[in-house]
Amino acid sequence: MKTAVITFPASNCNRDAAMALEKVTGRPAQMIWHRETEIPSDIDFVVLPGGFSYGDYLRCGAIASRSPIVKDLVAKAEKGLPIAGFCNGFQVLTESGLLPGALLRNKQLNFVCRPQKLTIENGNTRYTSQYAGLKEVIFPIAHHDGNYYADDATLNQLEKEGRVVFRYAGNPNGSARDIAGIVNEGGNVFGMMPHPERAIDPVHGGTDGLGLFKSIIESI
Repeated sequence: MKTAVITFPASNCNRDAAMALEKVTGRPAQMIWHRETEIPSDIDFVVLPGGFSYGDYLRCGAIASRSPIVKDLVAKAEKGLPIAGFCNGFQVLTESGLLPGALLRNKQLNFVCRPQKLTIENGNTRYTSQYAGLKEVIFPIAHHDGNYYADDATLNQLEKEGRVVFRYAGNPNGSARDIAGIVNEGGNVFGMMPHPERAIDPVHGGTDGLGLFKSIIESI
C-alpha cells in the first residue's frame, strides 16, 4: 500500500497527513511537491492537506488548483484513484472541479478553531465504513473560509445520491445544510473542512479520525 501527500507553498498540515497515513498503513507516505507533473503510477491513495496554499490569494485553493500536479491528479481521479482533501485540500478539490460547490468566507466573518462535533450522514462510503454503529465523531476545525455553498439543484443532487458524508452538529461557519464533507459521484474523491488527520492520537485530543483513514485503506 503506497500513499502520497501533495504539498503546495504554505501547506501546513502535510506532515499531519503523512503521519496519519503512516500510522494506518505502516509505511511512510511519499511527499509530492506541487511542481511535479505526475503522480507515480504505484500510488494507491492521495491526500491534499490543509494550510493556506499560495497565501490564500484570490480564492482559497484557486492558485493551487492550477499547479502542474493537479492536472495529473484530475486525470487519475477520473480513472478511480482515491483522493481526499482536508480544509485547504477541500478548497483545492472544488476549485479544480473534482467536487461541486465552493467554500466561502465564514458567515460570522471570523476564523474558527476548535474541536467540532460531526454527524456521520452516510456510513456506507469508502471513507466511513469503519464507523459502523457510530453516529458522531469529533474532528478539529481551523478555517476562515469553510462556508460550503452550492446552488439548490446541486445540493438536492448531493442529498439524493447520498453524497453528503458528514454534517456539522452546530454549524460553525454557515455551510449550506450543515454540510461538512462530501464525496464525488464515483465515491473515490472526498473533501471536508474538518481535520481527521489531527484526530489520530489520544494525547492530541482523540482518535476519531483513524476510522476515516482505516476505511479508505481497507477499501483499497
